[in-house]
Amino acid sequence: MALKSTIFKANLAVADIDNGYYADHALTLARHPSENDERMMIRLIALALNAHKLQSVCDGDGVLGFGAGLSNPDDPDVFLRDFTGRTRVWIEVGQPEDKPLIKACGKADEVLLYCFSHAAEIWWRGMENKLSRPQNLRVFRVPTLASQSLAALAQRSMQLQATVQEGTLMLGDGKTSIDIELLKWK
Repeated sequence: MALKSTIFKANLAVADIDNGYYADHALTLARHPSENDERMMIRLIALALNAHKLQSVCDGDGVLGFGAGLSNPDDPDVFLRDFTGRTRVWIEVGQPEDKPLIKACGKADEVLLYCFSHAAEIWWRGMENKLSRPQNLRVFRVPTLASQSLAALAQRSMQLQATVQEGTLMLGDGKTSIDIELLKWK
C-alpha cells in the first residue's frame, strides 16, 4: 500500500516591504512521504519570497500555489500562473538534474531554484556550466543553518509571518523567528 501525503495548513501573512506587497495567504501543503520538513518549509519560503509577483507580474489576476513537486517531476514545486493559464514563475527547490530545469525554462517566463542542504555547493560546482545558458533561470542558495532551522517551524497547523526587508526574509510563528539571507548563484 502506497503511503499518502501528510497535509499541513499554513496561514501566512506576507509583508514584503521591498516590493510594497502585503497580503495573507491561506495555504495547504501536501508533504510527500519522501519529503522532510526542511524541504517543505523551503517551498513555503519560496512562495513567500515571490508572493509579490501576484501583483507585479499578474496585476493581481493570477494563481500562486504549490505544484505536485515530488509526485510529478513535470510539475513545479511552486508556481505562479496568470489568468490565461500561462506559467509566469516556475519554482524548484533542492538540487535537481539539469535537463528538467532546462525543460522548465522553456515552459515558464521565469524559473527560480532554491538550493539547500550541506551538499548544495558540491552540486552547484557540477551544474554551474550546464545551467549557464538559460537566461530566465535564477539560482539561489538558502544557507544550511537557516534551512535546518526552518524545520522547527513545521507544524500541521501554522500561523506564520514573513517579512521581506532589504533582501532578507524574516519568518516567524510568534515564538521563534528565523532570518534568511539568500545567496544568489545565478
